[in-house]
Amino acid sequence: MKEKYELIAAKEFKTYEDMYKIVDFCNKNLGDTGLTFGLSERDGVQVISIYKLT
Repeated sequence: MKEKYELIAAKEFKTYEDMYKIVDFCNKNLGDTGLTFGLSERDGVQVISIYKLT
C-alpha cells in the first residue's frame, strides 16, 4: 500500500523571515510522530501546513 500525506491543518501568518527555522525545528523534533510541517507563501502571506502520513 502506498503511503500518502493528508493535510490536517493550515494557518496563514504575516511574513516572518525566520519562519522556515520554526518549520525545520518541528520537522526535526516531531518527525517520529508521523507529522510533517510545510511552509509556503501565498498572496504575500506565509502558510504553515501540517500533514499526517496515512
